Amino acid sequence: MASHGLDVAQIERAGMVVYEIAKVAVVFGVNAGVPVTSLTDVQVCDIYSAKVKNWKELGGPDLAVVPMTRPDSEVDTEVVRERIQCLTRLKMPDTVAVMPKAGEMAQALSSTAGSIGMTTMTVVEQSNGRVKGVALDGITPSAGNVQGKRYLLTRDSFLVVKAPPSAATAKFIEYVRSPAGAKVIAANGAVPVNSKRAGVRE
Repeated sequence: MASHGLDVAQIERAGMVVYEIAKVAVVFGVNAGVPVTSLTDVQVCDIYSAKVKNWKELGGPDLAVVPMTRPDSEVDTEVVRERIQCLTRLKMPDTVAVMPKAGEMAQALSSTAGSIGMTTMTVVEQSNGRVKGVALDGITPSAGNVQGKRYLLTRDSFLVVKAPPSAATAKFIEYVRSPAGAKVIAANGAVPVNSKRAGVRE
């Protein structure tokens, strides 16, 4: 399993095949106790530069903002910094907690009042309502907006296998790309992709 920024040609030269299976919305997730449902790019940057420290400044309750991020080397942070211009070169203050692992971010967002952090719609879907994904500039991270390229914070998900794949591996890939597999992917907050291999159209 791999995500984002693969050199497909190099991988294929090494005797492997890349199958794109899904697109996943990268979101600013907030704890369920935060009623704010949409933020602008500027508001996000104000949060991460510590200009905004309380949700009441953004139309929410009198509740301290607890900003969290992933390391700059992680995909979610790369996507966010690439797409939100005011975050591209922002040096985040020490008040922004760095969550080394995706699971730590998910747990912190679920349990920390007032928290906001970079995560994915997969985490949101699997949080049982404890984490919400906010809209950016009024555009929700819905499957339709991801497919229509209106919501731009997305990461690609791939399966990378040895070529040719074994019979069992080929059967699994066939399942992932089937309607039944697509339902599982969608139920976990991702958007199924039906292309046979990355960069190859059927």
